[in-house]
Amino acid sequence: MSNITTNVTPLTKLAKFVGKSPLSSDDEKTRRAALDSLRASLEPNISRKKISELIDIVMIRSARARRKGCARVNIDLDVFSPDNKRAVKLML
Repeated sequence: MSNITTNVTPLTKLAKFVGKSPLSSDDEKTRRAALDSLRASLEPNISRKKISELIDIVMIRSARARRKGCARVNIDLDVFSPDNKRAVKLML
């Protein structure tokens, strides 16, 4: 019998629970304000950019596209001493 009493207590607490969210408020204005706040937090933040910032973005992206389109360059540089022995070999 004591086992049933311990199970009823949490259910009784749950039944007496009262929501404190502004979304569950009886006041229509409070609920509407909570919904508007929630919607505003979920929408992406759109900020207007200056023309110069937009031009910078276009120039950066076009430079990246040009670099990706170009073949990779390898440079091999050999330096020899006067007695025809390799002094330095540099590969970039």
